[in-house]
Amino acid sequence: MAEEPAPPPYDEVPRVQLTPAAADLLRRLRRTHGPLMFHQSGGCCDGSAPMCFPAGEFRTGDSDVLLAELDVAGVEEAVTFWMSRSQYEVWSHTRLIVDVVEGRGSGFSLEAPEGVRFLIRSRIVDA
Repeated sequence: MAEEPAPPPYDEVPRVQLTPAAADLLRRLRRTHGPLMFHQSGGCCDGSAPMCFPAGEFRTGDSDVLLAELDVAGVEEAVTFWMSRSQYEVWSHTRLIVDVVEGRGSGFSLEAPEGVRFLIRSRIVDA
């Protein structure tokens, strides 16, 4: 029986990934809204879900961390993924996986009218 390959070193593990469903939704949203970005705050309820905005519409600052520039096939520019620094301190040992589920999330996130919402799934990353 062959051994499983060793996981990549901690600093080479992608911090944020997309499920195929999330990538498909981002392609649709890109066609309608132009370049996109995510921001995930440390708030409660919908505030702790990733929210999708037209790029630059949500103003980031010193209290935010750029976790990833996500390449989405069929989308020219990367989709940036920002997180509040305080939230990142709690989630820094995980890989975030952006997924899509049925239901309405925040009215401010671009996917809200689609009847779906973005959701974070996470996996602990070995240090």
